[in-house]
Amino acid sequence: MAIQTLKYALVTPARNEARFIEQTIHSVLAQTVRPVVWIVVSDGSTDGTDDIVERYLKDHSWMRLVRMPERRDRHFGAKVHSFNAGLEETRLHDYDIVGNLDADITFDADYIAFLLQKFAEDSRLGVAGTPFVEGSDTYDYRYSNVEHVSGACQLFRKECFDDIGGYVPIRGGGIDWLAVTTARMKGWKTRTFPEKVCQHHRPMGTANTNKAWALFNLGRQDYYLGGHPLWQLFRALFQMGRKPYFIGGVLLLLGYFWAWVKRAKRPISPELIKFHRHEQMQRLREKLGVARARDTAVAYVRR
Repeated sequence: MAIQTLKYALVTPARNEARFIEQTIHSVLAQTVRPVVWIVVSDGSTDGTDDIVERYLKDHSWMRLVRMPERRDRHFGAKVHSFNAGLEETRLHDYDIVGNLDADITFDADYIAFLLQKFAEDSRLGVAGTPFVEGSDTYDYRYSNVEHVSGACQLFRKECFDDIGGYVPIRGGGIDWLAVTTARMKGWKTRTFPEKVCQHHRPMGTANTNKAWALFNLGRQDYYLGGHPLWQLFRALFQMGRKPYFIGGVLLLLGYFWAWVKRAKRPISPELIKFHRHEQMQRLREKLGVARARDTAVAYVRR
């Protein structure tokens, strides 16, 4: 399929993003391939986000603003509800790819065209994205992998998004991980392409908190999303070598084991937990050289 035949729609949930959203708007307006429709969903914003978006609606008929009721707290489950409200607006349009774009992201003018080309080249590619950069730091994939696609900007083939049942609202986070991992479990390819990056202007997980608490919460999330304890140990050891040094890894472990002690409810299926842990252990064996040593031994015996 040629890139020229692929059409895409974007949905951007935004809650009090007046500080960043105009940069995101400029990035989308600059794209060499424009979306058929872009729905910005204001999730009860009170900081002028709506006013900024409205300034661009008159000159760009493919942009829409949807307003959700005001609410006091900010959580990931509400983000899904906002996305779904925007998704309903896109149903009136014909498109092949649907993107979930955060309201604090910027990227080059050919960013979307690059990802569309990847979809055009592989009909089994279900989810695609790129690494993100925060300041001078690029997301490190040593304890993630190129098959995971960051929620900062996720593009889905429409058939894949329908196949996984869309996003599942989880109050504590992990909705992007759940969508991508479910896609792989159902046989779709998912991929982060490092040839491009997007800029993430707010550190992940810190919208309502600081970096230390964000790491503790990430550890809790790793537990309730079914992460294997051995994988978590190695991930925490790795984190100790990154800022905040040592304490970051400790907080990651504390969050995981706190959720374990509390028997935090896991909002995902046993089937997905099994699939997730199998992937983790496979990657851990590869990192530790076990798979390579095994393959070498097998090859030697066959000789």
